[in-house]
Order: sequence, then structure tokens, then C-alpha cells
Amino acid sequence: MTERDATGEVFGHPDQIELDLIIQDSTLIICEIKSSMSRGDVYLFDRKVKFYERRHDRQATRVLIIAPMVDRRAVEVARGLGIQVYSHADDVDPAVFAA
Repeated sequence: MTERDATGEVFGHPDQIELDLIIQDSTLIICEIKSSMSRGDVYLFDRKVKFYERRHDRQATRVLIIAPMVDRRAVEVARGLGIQVYSHADDVDPAVFAA
């Protein structure tokens, strides 16, 4: 999903916002898939999630980061923000995506 943030809510200036969404029935999963994640990347992703939730008046059921390289400080920040982090495909339970 790509949307325009005309007010600069996420980046501090108007720009396109991209999020990976999984929607099935009433379940909304928002995820970020990247090769690596820093602490700053986690904060930015959290701003994107909040932007989406406000704009669509819909709360995400789950928020995930999938990245093979995640800084340990980024993991701590993600946990504090309620974001689940997966750094290996085997860590992801397929039931996560079941209805």
C-alpha cells in the first residue's frame, strides 16, 4: 500500500508512505520487510503504522518486522512499541497469517 502523506506527519515533509499490509476478514497485519533494521528504522515504521491507523480509523491486529539483520537496540525499541520482530523465516509461525 502506498499513500501520500501531504502534511509530512511521518517524515517531517510531504512524501509517499509505503506499508506492507495483510488483510483477511477483520484481521489487519502491518509489516515491514527489510534486509536490516536499525533503531531509527523501528521508530520510523511505528510512525508509518500510526499514520495508517489514524488515516483509516482502523487499529492493526498485529505489527511485525521481518528482517534478517536487526540491531539488538532495535529489538528492544520494537518490544517497547509492541512490534514483533522476526529475523529468520523459521521464527514465523504460519498460524500468524491464518484467520
